[in-house]
Amino acid sequence: MLDLDLTYRRGDFTLAARFAAGPGLTAITGPSGAGKTTLLNLIAGLLRPHSGDIRLDGTALTDLPPHRRRIGYVFQEARLFPHLSVRQNLRYGRLFTHHPAPAPAPATLADITDLLDIGPLLDRRPRDLSGGEKQRVAIGRALLAAPRLILLDEPLAALDAARKAELLPYLARLHDQTRLPMLYVTHHPGELRGLAGGWLRVEGGMATPAPAPDQ
Repeated sequence: MLDLDLTYRRGDFTLAARFAAGPGLTAITGPSGAGKTTLLNLIAGLLRPHSGDIRLDGTALTDLPPHRRRIGYVFQEARLFPHLSVRQNLRYGRLFTHHPAPAPAPATLADITDLLDIGPLLDRRPRDLSGGEKQRVAIGRALLAAPRLILLDEPLAALDAARKAELLPYLARLHDQTRLPMLYVTHHPGELRGLAGGWLRVEGGMATPAPAPDQ
C-alpha cells in the first residue's frame, strides 16, 4: 500500500498530493504540465517534497535514496543499454536486490521471460527490437529488481497503434499475475479502461482521487 501526503514547490509551481493506492493499477490523468511526471519522480526519490510524507507498506520513504526504495520505474522511452543484450539488460535489474532479501522471493529471469514472452529476444540487442518489445524488456528489468511498487510514465506514448496493441495484453497480464501496486500516467484513459482499479487526477496544483473519466 502506498500512502502519500505531500507538497512540492518549484518556482511558481506547487503540487499538493494526498491519496492511497493499493495492489493493482491506478491510472493518473491530467493536462500536460500539471505535474504527473513530477509526482512519479517524488515517489521514486528523484525529487524531494518540501513537506509531508510518503509511505510504502508502512515504511517511510522520504529520507531513503532511490536505490533503497524498491520502486521500479518504466519511462516513455525504454532506456535500455544499447551495448548489452536483452538478457544482460534484464540482469542489470537484479543488481538492485542486494538489500535485505525481499518477501516473497523475487521473480527469476525465467519467471519474467515467461510473463512477458521475451524468451526469444534474450540474445538480441535493443537496436533489433520493436518499440513494444523494448518496453516489455524495460518492464521485465524493473520487475527483476524485486520492486514493491511500479511507476509507469506513459509507456505507450512513443508507440504507434500496432505496437500499443502488442503491449497492452502484457500490461493486463502484469496486472493480473503480480498484484503489485502500479501507478500509470496516461493521456489516453481509454487504453486503461478495464485495467485501472483506481484513478487520480492531477490538475490545478492538486493530485487527488477521481472517478473514471468518461469515454
